[in-house]
Amino acid sequence: MEVMTMKIYVGNLSFEASDQDLKDAFAAHGQVETATIVKDSFSGRSRGFGFVEMPNEAEARAAISALNGQELKGRAVKVNEAISKSDGRKGEGGGRGRGGQGRGGQGRGGWGDRGRSNY
Repeated sequence: MEVMTMKIYVGNLSFEASDQDLKDAFAAHGQVETATIVKDSFSGRSRGFGFVEMPNEAEARAAISALNGQELKGRAVKVNEAISKSDGRKGEGGGRGRGGQGRGGQGRGGWGDRGRSNY
């Protein structure tokens, strides 16, 4: 049987929480391979979320159930299975960065189209 490491997303982390705090919280439920809080590349400050990798899926699922909604360093954390980038989710992003398409301009019914034909 192949061992599949489960990656777990942990959100709403306190800015005071450390990688070790994260590891300790999950270690109570099983073996932790890695525990990393994502930090801003410029300031080095926590971005408020992180990832934990656990080699045993059953322990990982138990940790998710036990820790989701629980307090860590004064904040109720959101814990669930991470969705990997390779799961075919690259094209689903909710349209960020498209800036106002469909809200005026180019014949779409905004201010710039008053009295003009759409062609």
